[in-house]
Amino acid sequence: MPGPDHATRSSAALPARQLGEAELAALRAPYTELIGFVPPRIQARTELGSRLDPELLRLQEAARLRAMNPACFDVKTSQLMLFGILLALMGDAARLHAIAARRAGASWEELHAVVGLAYLFRGMPAANLGAEVLLKMAEAEGHSAPA
Repeated sequence: MPGPDHATRSSAALPARQLGEAELAALRAPYTELIGFVPPRIQARTELGSRLDPELLRLQEAARLRAMNPACFDVKTSQLMLFGILLALMGDAARLHAIAARRAGASWEELHAVVGLAYLFRGMPAANLGAEVLLKMAEAEGHSAPA
């Protein structure tokens, strides 16, 4: 049961940002460079982290950049792998990594091949999600699916 000061604490506003606007923008910039925008969940995590634990936010972003950009893979290869991993996990962020792979030069054939790989280990749900993601991306690029 909440203590006597629970109502006071729960109605208090979030603390002010502890990161300056420039540093927060720098932490978000790799997302814009990679996929063209900062996804809503990333916006939320970076906003909250900038207010409550900026050091953790800095560590998260440094670890993400390090893991996502190994010297042995180019951006396209890394993003294709992440797309496949997230498809196999049925993660909605698969769409973001498909967009990033496409922006890094992945062809429709390569993206579809990744969907096929995810299908091997996750089955029809991954194939369905992958097809949906790719068709929506094609439509967003101005390509319509044949009737």
